[in-house]
Parts: sequence; structure tokens; C-alpha cells
Amino acid sequence: MATSIVWVEDERALLAEGIHFLQLEGYQVHGASCCEEAAELIGRVKPQLLLVDWMLPGGCSGLDLCKRNEREWGLPVIMLTAKGDEFDKVLALELGADDYMSKPYSLRELNARIKAVLRRTGRSVAAADALGDTESDHSEAAVRRGSLLIDSERYQVELDGRAVELTRTEFMLLWQLAKHPGRVYTRAHLMESALGGDYLGFERTIDSHIRNLRRKLENDPAEPQYVITVYGVGYKFGEVL
Repeated sequence: MATSIVWVEDERALLAEGIHFLQLEGYQVHGASCCEEAAELIGRVKPQLLLVDWMLPGGCSGLDLCKRNEREWGLPVIMLTAKGDEFDKVLALELGADDYMSKPYSLRELNARIKAVLRRTGRSVAAADALGDTESDHSEAAVRRGSLLIDSERYQVELDGRAVELTRTEFMLLWQLAKHPGRVYTRAHLMESALGGDYLGFERTIDSHIRNLRRKLENDPAEPQYVITVYGVGYKFGEVL
């Protein structure tokens, strides 16, 4: 079955060109020009991925749609926008976007990033493989580290039996670290291992995600026991019992 995508973009010519290209690549793509139309489509077609423009009409931005997605749909999101400075990229990633592309962008690169995000998030893996990706992760589905339980199949984290809400980026970073307690990662290595090579240009944004993880997981974020800073190198997961 073809991977279903909802693409939210108010530039109709750009949307039509992009939809045509992705349909030729084997995707099922549905276009929307505003948040309200996107929400209706998402509820009706149940897509595997969202492509979202930052600037949208009607008082609802792509960031607002990302926030709603975190609350309601839990879908992978690629943000597409003319905004290109680092602050905007960090903001989009912190609000739940899985990837970020600045306009103008190559549709071939967009296709590659779609497949990478599908593979990383485990959405429609068979469809991603059929479109040219063959890698998959057959590691154990869940790990327990002390009071922390991380379930990669359900994208769920529990601390002392209490659910902890993480963004997908936060989850993937935590999962990578927790699989290898005590192993030290540089920022670049952690970003590549957890999120894929497409994120290497954003390696400094990792500090922001780590701060958020500590705020959600640690009793005292200033003295963390789970996500530990190795000064001058990067990060590791604490060897908790």
C-alpha cells in the first residue's frame, strides 16, 4: 500500500508541483492550504506523514499544526519553510518537527528525507523499503534502566510507572543513549546515530533537546542521573541500576 502524506502549503503552484512529483515516486499525497483543511484531511485519510509549511493563512501557522499534531495525531512531520536561521530550525524541532527544509528545496532531496523520517519513526517501513530504503532496526523493542522504561514500538516512556510525554526527537535521542549506557557520544555522533545523517547540520540543537529531556526525567536536572554530560566530548546515559 502506498504511503499516505498530507501536504499543507498555501502556495498552490508549489503544492501542485510537489504532489505531482511525489505521486510519480509512488506516494499517495493529499494537499491542504490551511490548518482547518489539513485537520479534516488527517482525520479522513489517516496519513503516515505530514509536510507542513511554516507560514499559513487564517491565523494558524505550521507551528500551531505541529503542536496540535503532538497532542492529537502523533504523526512524523517535515517542516518546509522560507525561514532559515538556526533559531527557527531549533524552534520547529523542539515543537515536534522531525525534519526541517528551507525553501527553495530540491524535490529529490525532499523524497530522500521523507524516506529517512519514515524509517526512523517506524511508519510504513515496508512502503519506505519499496521506495528504495532497505535498512531496519531489529534491536530489542524496550529497555528498562532503573525506574525508566522505554518502549520503542509504542513510542512510550514511563518513569516510576508514570507516563512521560516526549517529542519524537527527544524520544529518539533518549532511546539511542539508553540502549548503550555508559557509552559516550559526541553531539554529531549522537545526532547521526539517533536521527540520521540529515540532522548533522543541526548538531548544536541537541543541547536544547537534552535540557528538555532532563527537565522531564530528572529529579534534579542540575545533577542528572540519566542523561549525563561528558564535558568537552558530548553525552552518555548514566549506568543506573
